[in-house]
Amino acid sequence: MPLPEFAPGTVWLVGAGPGDPDLLTRRAERLLITADIVFHDALVSREVLALLPDRVERVSVGKRSGRHSKAQHAINDLLAEAALAGKRVVRLKGGDPSIFGRSTEEIAHLKARGVEVRICPGVTAASAAAAGGLVSLTTRGSARKVTFVTAHVRSGEALDVDWAALATRDTTLAVYMGRAAAPEIARALIEAGRPGDTPVIVAVNVSLPGERLLHGRLSALPFLVRTIADDDPTLLLIGDATGVADQDELRPLSLAVVPQ
Repeated sequence: MPLPEFAPGTVWLVGAGPGDPDLLTRRAERLLITADIVFHDALVSREVLALLPDRVERVSVGKRSGRHSKAQHAINDLLAEAALAGKRVVRLKGGDPSIFGRSTEEIAHLKARGVEVRICPGVTAASAAAAGGLVSLTTRGSARKVTFVTAHVRSGEALDVDWAALATRDTTLAVYMGRAAAPEIARALIEAGRPGDTPVIVAVNVSLPGERLLHGRLSALPFLVRTIADDDPTLLLIGDATGVADQDELRPLSLAVVPQ
């Protein structure tokens, strides 16, 4: 039965979560099976796409680090064109649409053309990674803040972040797309005052059957990411809260020597 809030000519930006279809919200699933057309990112899992009925048109628009098959302005135009043709449109994004999902650009483009647009939130990778590792992103009295950071920059550009602010001990860092920048992140945080023995989790393919959670210390972060393929979606969790559940596993890695 069509959803009353999903009229023809409407666009929903839907969070696909980290990959496991069981982590979709109930609203997200209902929107997917009601849609006429779904524009999806490369990070949306096959398991989530398998929920779409055969009648639903699927359009891959890429948007994976290093391999963007569609420029953002082209995606904006495709969404508007489909909605103005009277279709029920879903823009399906990995994780949550409002966390490094470029939702603002799509919303502005659609509103400027008179298209109604709404957002269905999703489970972001940081939450799913913490759940998989049986840790909390915050801990009472020691980890009072969570900061989401993206390590994705244009080729040749350096990360432009306030390392001193990120190095405070009461902050848990969730660094999205952090594999390639891991050595720079570790070096900069330690230079800014974050202790080298700060616990970290390198989360790969979060919530999927091939999920890997590598525990270690900040000083060993460049070593930990060496076994991760370029194509594997990788999130870094950095902070004291990430070591609370598994201190015994962390101790041996604190002695790791990172080659110069």
